[in-house]
Amino acid sequence: MTGPLPSRSNLAARLDDLPFTRRHARLLTGSGLGWALDAMDVGLISFILAALTQQWDISKAESGWIASVGFIGMALGASLGGLLADRFGRRQVFAITLLIYGAATGASALVGGVAILLVLRFFVGLGLGAELPVASTYVSEFAPARIRGRLIVILEAFWAVGWTAAALIGYFIIPLSDDGWRWAFALGAIPAAYALVVRWGLPESPRWLASRGRMGEAERIIEKFEADAGVVTPPTSIPDSPGRMLAITASARLQRLLAAEFRTRTLCLWLVWFCVNFAYYGAFIWIPSILVDAGYDLVRSFGFTLVITLAQLPGYAVAAWLIEVWGRRVTLSVFLVGSAVSAVFFGTASGDAAIIGSGMALSFFNLGAWGALYAVTPEIYPTSMRGTGSGWAAGIGRIASIIAPLLVPVVLGLGGAPMLFVLFALFFIVAAAAAWGLVDRRGQSLDDR
Repeated sequence: MTGPLPSRSNLAARLDDLPFTRRHARLLTGSGLGWALDAMDVGLISFILAALTQQWDISKAESGWIASVGFIGMALGASLGGLLADRFGRRQVFAITLLIYGAATGASALVGGVAILLVLRFFVGLGLGAELPVASTYVSEFAPARIRGRLIVILEAFWAVGWTAAALIGYFIIPLSDDGWRWAFALGAIPAAYALVVRWGLPESPRWLASRGRMGEAERIIEKFEADAGVVTPPTSIPDSPGRMLAITASARLQRLLAAEFRTRTLCLWLVWFCVNFAYYGAFIWIPSILVDAGYDLVRSFGFTLVITLAQLPGYAVAAWLIEVWGRRVTLSVFLVGSAVSAVFFGTASGDAAIIGSGMALSFFNLGAWGALYAVTPEIYPTSMRGTGSGWAAGIGRIASIIAPLLVPVVLGLGGAPMLFVLFALFFIVAAAAAWGLVDRRGQSLDDR
């Protein structure tokens, strides 16, 4: 005897009602490890730039371009990755992007000049930019509604793990020899191998499968999660019929982002992403180099950065708890205001204790804000355009991450670190205000249109 044929709303409700299972943990960890490896790659470039400035005698402008060209790739990758994830599936795009940027990072270990490094950094950014919004969309579509925000913040917390790994490599590996930065790049190639694990070890999103008419596949995946939770469902035999669901074209998805229903939330989301990217990457890509310019040697500068980085983890932990207590908008805006205050203190800090203390506060609030932002972003769009909406928000943000590393040397020349970090604080405040234009779906089901 079989049960009733499942509808998309029925499948979604079953996902939302599940307890947290071992399969959820495996999916979160598998996606999170990819996220951590992404962060390690982005973090490594800040330490490598400080080393190459001394070894290759490159200028501040060249350093800015090495950082920014990766973000040009990220802007393009984020925009295309979301569109591809809505068309071909979350898991496929997730694995391919890991492969692209892992291979390009490994090849960077062999370069002998700035020109080739710039080309490879573009491809690193292309893969990385596509992967991050796809991963958050993927996990959000599996997560039970009551803890969805918390799980996405925990996913984002893997960023702190990866950035800490980058700081450890920067502190222990890069200063060992003139080839230390090459070994750092080689370690960043690990995602190329990990891509195979992702491709074959994780299931596709049932929500995406159902949106494409592949109800039988979606049902079988949900049944496995229910079996892990001890939920018994009547067996079903459902033929897949991809042709019966009319797929929304890429151009239609893009037009819907600015349709009347989504226009306010889209524009506010883009503004938050732009401001947070500008302040975050402008600060954290340059912190090791700023400390070197302030008179600290390379090893001590990297040591300070490592300690500052460790404050990211408690920032994520507090945001993960508050996001299901206060909601998305309040948590996001509070952490952004905290980031603004911390930025002012860091820019005017003098002495080891003040630099480390204000830097840790900046890490705590800034990364907590990132966690809340990644949690709210995929929730505000329906399944048919969720990847596109998340990808384009990230792509708009990457425009700021292109500009910031190039602008930092100019602002430092005009007014030093105090002016620079006051500028970052202003961007955080604008983002905090824009956060109130977003939709807060705490505890609610995702929109499966």
